[in-house]
Amino acid sequence: MPPIPGSGLAKGLAVTLRTMTRRSHTAQYPDAQPELPPRTRGVIGLFEENCTVCMLCARECPDWCIYIDSHKETVPAATPGGRERSRNVLDRFAIDFALCMYCGICIEVCPFDALFWSPEFEYAETDIHELTHERDKLREWMWTVPEPPALDPGAEEPKEVAAARKAADKLAAAEAAAAEAAAQEAAAAREATDAHGAAVEDAAPEAADAPRTERGEE
Repeated sequence: MPPIPGSGLAKGLAVTLRTMTRRSHTAQYPDAQPELPPRTRGVIGLFEENCTVCMLCARECPDWCIYIDSHKETVPAATPGGRERSRNVLDRFAIDFALCMYCGICIEVCPFDALFWSPEFEYAETDIHELTHERDKLREWMWTVPEPPALDPGAEEPKEVAAARKAADKLAAAEAAAAEAAAQEAAAAREATDAHGAAVEDAAPEAADAPRTERGEE
């Protein structure tokens, strides 16, 4: 069926009429903060304690906007006769948000959960060079990172949590067995003490009733 002449114009005018009859809504930002969705992706926060300077995030970043500097430090042996080991110490961790396209690859590839999405979005600057934020600022944004969503009721427990729970249950069972053994030993010692006391009490009257021989008659 051929289109009716003027149908496209009528549809466009219908959209215009609907828009004209709606009440206008003005966002009062920045006086009123907007309500953000729970998992809003704003900037990237750094949990520095988890970072091992593996450089995986910097290598996988398609924009090359992550800058990391570190140095090696020798750690003394934990036990006498042990071997010293070296570890990487983080000196600088910066992200250039003028180059970042917020793809989230760095967060996905981090094997130690050191990078997280933060809902913060107010970091505009007058100079583009000031959009490179160092680790101090990235650490501050970690305070705004929301808690991860809860698992579904029927979801399988993570392997790490299951292993930790199994180890805790094993330790609790060992402590309970040790406490029970100590209680049994204490009860056995108490019974032995009571039996010894009863034997002494029974022997005392017999010793008192026994005939005594005088030294002069010997």
